[in-house]
Amino acid sequence: MSKRIALVTGGTRGIGEAISRALHKAGYKVAATYASRDEDAELFSKETGIAVYKWNIADYDACEKGVAQICEDLGGSIDVLINNAGITRDSAMHKMSFENWEAVIETNLTSCFNMSRVVIDAMREKKFGRIVNISSMNGQMGQFGQTNYSAAKAGIFGFTKALARETASRGITVNAVSPGYIATEMVKAVREDIMKQILAGIPVGRLGEPEEVARAVLFLVAEEASFITGETLSVNGGQYME
Repeated sequence: MSKRIALVTGGTRGIGEAISRALHKAGYKVAATYASRDEDAELFSKETGIAVYKWNIADYDACEKGVAQICEDLGGSIDVLINNAGITRDSAMHKMSFENWEAVIETNLTSCFNMSRVVIDAMREKKFGRIVNISSMNGQMGQFGQTNYSAAKAGIFGFTKALARETASRGITVNAVSPGYIATEMVKAVREDIMKQILAGIPVGRLGEPEEVARAVLFLVAEEASFITGETLSVNGGQYME
């Protein structure tokens, strides 16, 4: 059982919750961040025993302070970082406000810099680290009404490859996981006719489960995965293949 410290952003709901639970079950000391819905986060922490921390991951100073607190509370530096948190502010480009563009880019992409920058020095010093960035199939293929979201998620692929090259010699791997349509609260809430269209486009004929994304993450953060870096692991039921 691992006793390494893992930090999951957006780790109390949806895909992030599944990742936090999987890491905890595998023996990692897990901290999960969240941005809203305090009662849900408190219930998650009570059920799992996973420590939860609230801050805005788009704020670099908040990331510095938050990570410092986690390291103090859990008794060590971050070994595993999962950049999972993200938001959507969907609309066609001709209707999109700058505020909604900026919010998505900062939360979904700039946060990857913020969090990685805060933990990278300690990883380099100990010559071990695992960073997994959760992107999206829509960052690979694009999606109507999501120029902001698709741009941010596509940016994660370049960020992952560049950082992987920089850190490989220091025992740090950096990879991305690219989910397709996963059975989260948000996806399951879509209209029935739209859901039928979604399912028709997935070769395996169903939505993915958050736990299936979590298993991909567990594979990439394992001690034995040290020869895999700069890669993207797609979890989309065969819907999009490069």
